[in-house]
Amino acid sequence: MRSIFRGRKKRKSEPTTKVGDTTTRVSSSLQENIDNINEKLCRSQDLVFRSIEFNGKKGVLVFIEPLTDQNQVLKAIIQPLLKVREGKLEEVIIANYLRQTESFDEIIEHLVRGDSILLFSRSEQAFIVGTEATEKRNLTEPDNEAVVRGPHDGLVENIKVNLYNIRHRIQNPNLTVKFFRVGAETRSKLAMLYIRNLAHPDLVKEVEKRINAIRTDTIMSPGFVTEFMEDCPASPFPQVLYTERPDRVVSNLMEGRIVMLGEGDPTAVVVPVTLFAFYQTPDDYHSRWMIGSFVRFVRLMSFLIAFLLPSLYIAIVEFHPEVLPISLIYSLKSSIDTIPFPAIIEALLMELTIELIREAGIRLPSRVGQTIGIVGGLVIGDAVVRAGLVSNTMLIVVAITAISSFVVPSHELSTAIRVMRFPLMVAAFSFGFFGIVVGLIIIFMHLVKLESFGTPYLAPFAPLRVKDLKDTFIRLPIWKLNQRPHDPHPQRMKQEEPSRGWKKDEDS
Repeated sequence: MRSIFRGRKKRKSEPTTKVGDTTTRVSSSLQENIDNINEKLCRSQDLVFRSIEFNGKKGVLVFIEPLTDQNQVLKAIIQPLLKVREGKLEEVIIANYLRQTESFDEIIEHLVRGDSILLFSRSEQAFIVGTEATEKRNLTEPDNEAVVRGPHDGLVENIKVNLYNIRHRIQNPNLTVKFFRVGAETRSKLAMLYIRNLAHPDLVKEVEKRINAIRTDTIMSPGFVTEFMEDCPASPFPQVLYTERPDRVVSNLMEGRIVMLGEGDPTAVVVPVTLFAFYQTPDDYHSRWMIGSFVRFVRLMSFLIAFLLPSLYIAIVEFHPEVLPISLIYSLKSSIDTIPFPAIIEALLMELTIELIREAGIRLPSRVGQTIGIVGGLVIGDAVVRAGLVSNTMLIVVAITAISSFVVPSHELSTAIRVMRFPLMVAAFSFGFFGIVVGLIIIFMHLVKLESFGTPYLAPFAPLRVKDLKDTFIRLPIWKLNQRPHDPHPQRMKQEEPSRGWKKDEDS
C-alpha cells in the first residue's frame, strides 16, 4: 500500500487523446465547408445557416438552434454585422468569446457545445463565437442535504452557476479551475477545483492523471467519472464524497481537497475523503459545539446500531441466550415459540420488506411515497406479527435498524451499511458471536487497507493522529481548530491562529 504523496517509480506516461486534433482543415470554398458541416452533423434539421456579407465577402453564420442563445446571436453577431459592413471582425462582434481557428474538427466540437461559427468565402479561417445557451433553475436547497441553520441554496445542473456560487464564497485568486472533456462521444464537461496554495501538487497531478486516463464513449454525470477513478472499485464503501451544498464544497476546498463538478448534474465530488467525513454535516458547525458534538456522536452510534443490531439479535437467539437477563429470556422465548422460521429467515424477510418499502417510497411521487412508507410499514408489520411469521422482538429490531440507517447523512454510506449487514447476519446465524467477530475483523482489515486517492480511509484513527481527532468523533469550538486535517496533505497545515481576540472585562 503506497501513498501518492510518497516517492514512486517513474512510469511511462499513458497516451491521451487531445481535444481539437487538427485532422481536417477549413477549406477556402464556402460551399465545401457548408457541405462538410452538413455531412458531419448528419444534415440535422435544427442546424441553422444564415447568409451574411462582410468586407465584400460572402459568408455564413452556422449554429445549432436548441443549444444557442438566440438573443446573444442577434445582439452580438447579426445586428453588429448589419450595422458595420467593413472593418476588423474582432472589433465589430461584441461577444465575450471570439477566436479564429483552421481546424474543422474544432468547428464541429464548438457547434455541438452551442457556439456559433462564422465562415467566409476565399478564407481558410473560421471564427468561433461564444453563444452557448444556459438553462437555469432556482438555487433551491437540496432535498437530501437539508439543514436547520445555514445557507439554504444548492448546486444546480449549470456548471457556470455552480462556479459562481463557489467563487462568491471564496474570493481568493488561488482558487484554480481546470476544465476537461470526458467521453469520446458525449464530450461531457468536467471542472476540477482546488486552492493552489493549499492542495498538494502530487494530489492535483494524480487526479488529473486519472481523469485523462478515462476511456469510454459515455459520461453522463460525475458518478460515471468516479467509477473510473476510485482506488478500489470492488469495495462497497464509497471512496469519494458527493454533495449538492456549495458551503460544504467550500469547506472541503479550504482543507486542501479537490472538488469535481460536471455539466448537467448538481452533484459535486470531493476527494480525498475518510470514513468520518461521511458523518459530518454543515449543521455541526452552525450549532453550538456541544450540541454539534452530541449529534455527531449520535450519528456514529447509529452506524454501529444499523450495522450490528440484527446480527447480535440472531446470534443471541440462536447461540447465546445466556447473555440476557432471565426475565428477558422468558419474554423473548414466548414471542418466538410460535414462529415456524429460524431467526435468519425472519430477519431476511423483514429487511427485504423494508428495502421494498424504501424503494417504493423513492420511486413514487412524494405525496404518495410518504403515504406508502407509513401505511405499508404499519399494515405489513401488524399483519406479519398476527400471522405468526415474525416475532414482535424481531419487528422492533428491524425498525430500530432502519431508523438508524436513515440517520447517516450520506446516501452512499447508508447503502453500504445496508448491504454489509446481510453477510454479518449470515455469519451470526452460522457461528454466533464468533462469526460476528470474524466478520468484523475482515471488514476492519479491508477498511484499514482501503485508500481514497492515497489517503488512509480510517484516518485519523488509523494511522492515529491525535490532533485531527478534534473534529472527528466530536467537534471542539471553532477557535480551537487551528490546524487543517492531515489526511489530504495540504501544503499549509497551520491556519491563521484562531482567537476570540478579546477578554472579559473583570472590572465591569
